[in-house]
Amino acid sequence: MVQILDSIVNVDSACYGFDFLVRIIKDGVFPILQIVIPIILLVLCTFDLGKAVIGSDDKENKKLLKRIVRRLVYAILIFFFITVLNLIFTMVGSITENDTLVKWSQCWNNPMEL
Repeated sequence: MVQILDSIVNVDSACYGFDFLVRIIKDGVFPILQIVIPIILLVLCTFDLGKAVIGSDDKENKKLLKRIVRRLVYAILIFFFITVLNLIFTMVGSITENDTLVKWSQCWNNPMEL
């Protein structure tokens, strides 16, 4: 059992044993947030646009169009927020001389290396 844990958790790495968690966040959570949430918002926009086209009430159509614009803005913000966050985590080690931040950047860029 100890050998299995030693192969999963590398305490000597820059991630201090959190290699697996960093890889899940970087390769699993971030792509899901960056792709799935904007797609869901775009699908909801499509439904709202369909309601606006079918509906004849101008007041309701204005509400739906405002909701569509808000959802499109949210989708764009979520997509670019994750991109900028990933870029900041990647670049933080190259712009500082703080050893802790350099190790964090190394951990983020290569979580399974020593």
